[in-house]
Amino acid sequence: MSAPQCCVGMEVANAPLAIALRPTGERWAVTNEETGIGPLVVQLQALPPTLMVLDATGGDHRAVVAALAAAVWPIVVVNLRQVGDVAKATGPLATTDVLEARAVAHVAAAVRPVPRPLPDAQTEERRALLAWRRP
Repeated sequence: MSAPQCCVGMEVANAPLAIALRPTGERWAVTNEETGIGPLVVQLQALPPTLMVLDATGGDHRAVVAALAAAVWPIVVVNLRQVGDVAKATGPLATTDVLEARAVAHVAAAVRPVPRPLPDAQTEERRALLAWRRP
């Protein structure tokens, strides 16, 4: 019998990263900076995750996505509205970061969004420049 697939959901915010696992239901939080992201990568290496889904909040997700991509895990960045739609259809709406992380993990396990290649540094730089010029 094979081990169950581990799906990770992350609610990315400016200060804390809320993490939830499926199917175990384990949850925790770390800071959204190098001091929190480094140990998070080490902690996740023990699992190892089959899919990681993060919500896209401004640009706060870039550092954690870069660190997780360097560890060569399948990562999907989704729009928080999509997570909210799934949560609305299947259960209570997320009102805290921890509940939101649990909803993102549910999306990872139930919907199984397909990982796409991450943009390279030059593309990210151009997007940031366009976003700055747009207003």
